[in-house]
Amino acid sequence: MDQKLYIEIKNNSLPPDLNEIPVLKYEVFYDQVLAFLKDEGKHCVAYYGVESAGNLKLYCCIADDNNNIVVLFAHELNKNHLVLKSLTPVCPQLHIFEREIHENFGVEFEGHPWLKPVRYPHNRKDRSEIMDNYPFYNIESEELHEVGVGPVHAGIIEPGHFRFICNGEKVLHLEIQFGYQHRGIEKLLIEKNDALQRCVLSESIAGDTSVGHALAHSQLMESLAGIQVSEALQIERCIALEMERLAIHIGDTAALCGDVAYQLGQVVCEALRTTIINTTQFWCGNRFGKGLVRPGGSNYPLSNEVVNEMLIVLYDTGRRYSEVTDLIYSLPSVLGRFDDIGILTRQQALSLGAVGMTARTCGILRDIRKTHPFQYYKNYPVRPVIHETGDVLARGMERNLEARESVKIIHELIEIWRQKIKDIKKPVYDYKLKLNSFAISMVEGWRGEICHIAITDNNGNIAHYKVKDPSMHNWMALALAVRNQEISDFPVCNKSFNLSYCGNDL
Repeated sequence: MDQKLYIEIKNNSLPPDLNEIPVLKYEVFYDQVLAFLKDEGKHCVAYYGVESAGNLKLYCCIADDNNNIVVLFAHELNKNHLVLKSLTPVCPQLHIFEREIHENFGVEFEGHPWLKPVRYPHNRKDRSEIMDNYPFYNIESEELHEVGVGPVHAGIIEPGHFRFICNGEKVLHLEIQFGYQHRGIEKLLIEKNDALQRCVLSESIAGDTSVGHALAHSQLMESLAGIQVSEALQIERCIALEMERLAIHIGDTAALCGDVAYQLGQVVCEALRTTIINTTQFWCGNRFGKGLVRPGGSNYPLSNEVVNEMLIVLYDTGRRYSEVTDLIYSLPSVLGRFDDIGILTRQQALSLGAVGMTARTCGILRDIRKTHPFQYYKNYPVRPVIHETGDVLARGMERNLEARESVKIIHELIEIWRQKIKDIKKPVYDYKLKLNSFAISMVEGWRGEICHIAITDNNGNIAHYKVKDPSMHNWMALALAVRNQEISDFPVCNKSFNLSYCGNDL
């Protein structure tokens, strides 16, 4: 009988038993990954290592966006022989995953173009790898010069270092280095036996995506515990996610205007963002939605009072945002700084396994709400916004049109919510998790695909927890987008992606 090569699972579905996951010989594993990723409709969601019975088990999750499934399979590696043939030369999107596995466990991926560190975690395999000996790419030439930016920035953002190689003002190469701060999120999510503490931790993975990461965690726990939530609560969670998307998109529009010295657009959008996050605060007491999403229920169920306030704000803010963006995206002075700047091609985005807005601005339909629907998105058809040009203008317009779409989505979800029975329970913290299981939860945050994975042991405890922020896929996209640009274009390129430093470093 032929060996089963993979199993198919659905986003946030009943977790399979660990012994159901096929463990393949590496030659078969290699061919399987390669065969799947030749299809543009598939991309790697997660590929990581777990120490198991003295060996190292590598799990690979590949999303099939055309069929709304995730395929899952594994390979077990003898810890006395940590050498594998690299998949990166034939599947470039795996470069970041193989680098992380190498950094954490010391696996040598033969043929990988550059196994440089990803984040310098405290428990990395080789403690001799430190910031001071990071292997920056360099070019020997009297005509070139290097420019370093960060890790201390002028703005109130997190630490990251950007090293440019320039010919005059033109950027030939950008290398982005992280690893300056860690909270040990994945380790803490295993160690903390208190369910509420895990919720609070999940909200802090990336502070600008509190709702997105909290929802990914809550879905994960609910699937492992067999908890079903009402349609009314599912709708409320989708509304919260769209409110978060709307607030960030408006704020990012302000930042883009600021970087091209269009002050009117900046100050108006900054003020409009405040109206949205203040409405979230009116709902749950926190402007970023912390405390709003919890497993099994909610401490802040939506009320008619909150809905009425939300609709008033959405009408006013939506109208004014449309007015100011119509002005922003018709001004020649702004368009001249956005159009044809920081281009990421469709082929580059596919090669990197780009997700979220970064993929959609290159003509790639990657939106978990549509391709692997969760919560009430299973019943509500989302219309993803797609652009083709992959430049700063496309990324700005993506925010503009997605923000308008979020206003529309929230209005329509509220009308559906009004017709539902409001049987919303209090959060559940005393849940029991399915034994020896593998659970995956994906959410479309405002940046893109968030993924949380948990493995339980034979006592129902969390034995391993994996977090992936969309930034992990997309930082390399920024490095490619600034090539052959003026170095003065870097700030607006960087803001147009607005990726997370702490979401990368964890």
